[in-house]
Amino acid sequence: MSRPTALTVFALSLMTVAAGCHGADRPKTTSESVGATTPTVSASSSTESASIGSVATPVTYESAEGVFTEGRYSEATRLFTAYTESNPENPWGYYMLGLSAWKSGEPGRATEAFDRALQLDPSHRKSLFNSSRVLLEMGHPKPAQERIEKALALEPMSNEGLRLLGRTKYQLNDVDGAIEAYHRALSLDEHDVWAMNNLGLIYIEQGRSAEALPALARAVELRSNSPVFLNNLGTALERTGYPVAAAKEYEAAIAVDSSYAKASASLARVTTAGQQPESEPVDLGVFSTRFQADIEAWRGSASPSDSSTTPDSIATPDSSTGSIVGLSDSSAASVEAVSDTLEDCTGED
Repeated sequence: MSRPTALTVFALSLMTVAAGCHGADRPKTTSESVGATTPTVSASSSTESASIGSVATPVTYESAEGVFTEGRYSEATRLFTAYTESNPENPWGYYMLGLSAWKSGEPGRATEAFDRALQLDPSHRKSLFNSSRVLLEMGHPKPAQERIEKALALEPMSNEGLRLLGRTKYQLNDVDGAIEAYHRALSLDEHDVWAMNNLGLIYIEQGRSAEALPALARAVELRSNSPVFLNNLGTALERTGYPVAAAKEYEAAIAVDSSYAKASASLARVTTAGQQPESEPVDLGVFSTRFQADIEAWRGSASPSDSSTTPDSIATPDSSTGSIVGLSDSSAASVEAVSDTLEDCTGED
């Protein structure tokens, strides 16, 4: 996949660039790989040029993107700052500056860069989506929703946008709206594991863990190496009266990531709480199959809605409180709230 060179930057600045980093909607370039025809820029460089012997060359898009791809985000922020100063009419430079600044822990600077990209190209979908992610992380769901809705107006069939809309509506305490947004996202992409995780998370936090099981069972079936999904499935199982099955999921999460403190704390809790094991094993495959059938039903519904509002009820020892006896209120901290990441050019979620 090609990337812009110094010879094509000026041409890029004169055309409206479609939003996106992949396929036809990413910047057109002439090099075959990141940094293939550009010099390596030292991390200590504080100027707008990289020195090659005694010859100074401007910072290019591909050299800065190469640094970003390597995960050197602070350096990429400096390089894209220099690039945007030399190429102030290219929205892609500001977009990548926004990603770099956000991943460097500078959300305010990231928002400013995304805003500049959107001034240059109001239809820059990736800037709309990713700036909304930054705003959500900063605790500003209302302006985030405005950007997401603008992006969805440009691309109504974006499951990514609907997933972000679900996050936003939940932060705005619109639980039903959030659930519906996730239903719509999954209707468009039945393999959207983050939408499944987020939907399950809502049910857990709303005291409806029995309803979380199908979504989380399917998410783990599709991505069994995710400690986040495994831990959340364990939490749903624990809260619906399946401590033995829950322990297996917590153990699986720890096997994937031995440093995952949430799963370790959860495993310690279920193994020391003295709870009675379930009378019969739980079949997660049944829950997964049920969830796939649910998605098909949502596809056939013009306005999908959540049909069940029953609190945790599957083998729950204490139905009067909707919680498992011996499960402390602090156990809510074991649920993983991370829902998705910035979309960039590296193929992350």
